[in-house]
This record gives sequence, structure tokens and C-alpha cells, in this order.
Amino acid sequence: MPSIEPILDFVFSDHALIEMARREISQDQVRNVLANPEQVERIQEGRAVYQAKYNTGEPPKIYLLRVFVDIERKPPHIVTVYRTSKIEKYWR
Repeated sequence: MPSIEPILDFVFSDHALIEMARREISQDQVRNVLANPEQVERIQEGRAVYQAKYNTGEPPKIYLLRVFVDIERKPPHIVTVYRTSKIEKYWR
């Protein structure tokens, strides 16, 4: 399995910022996933999904935060972000 490269320098697309606000996902949450991904999946040429599990809510529940990144742009661009409770569907 190839090593996972963290992303520390990146920019948010306008679309990503809009969706993050709508979905109540903070920039800090995204930064944490990009700096400390649990998994990275190449989904097409030049694009990857960085993802990590986290607890949130009351009572706490485990979710998967998925960050879609155009990795070939300099710096990488965050395309969109979402959280899901369907961890088994996306966990490799």
C-alpha cells in the first residue's frame, strides 16, 4: 500500500465553501483530514478523496468526512466535502 501524503497547503473552491457552510463542516475539520488522512483513494486522473472517521453529535456518532481534492493543481484545490454515516460503503 502506498504511503499517504498529507496536504498542508491548499485552496478551497467556491463550491466547497458553499457546501461546507450548508453541511456545517468547518475549515478546521477539513484541514485535519488533509493533514492526517486515514485513507486516500484515487478516484480519477488528478483527483483523490481524503477521508477520516470522527465522532460528533449528541449522543456521539461516528461519521466519515470525505474531502475531494484536485491533487494535480498547485496548490491542490478542494472540490467538495461531505460527511456520511455510511462508512462501510466508502471504507477500503
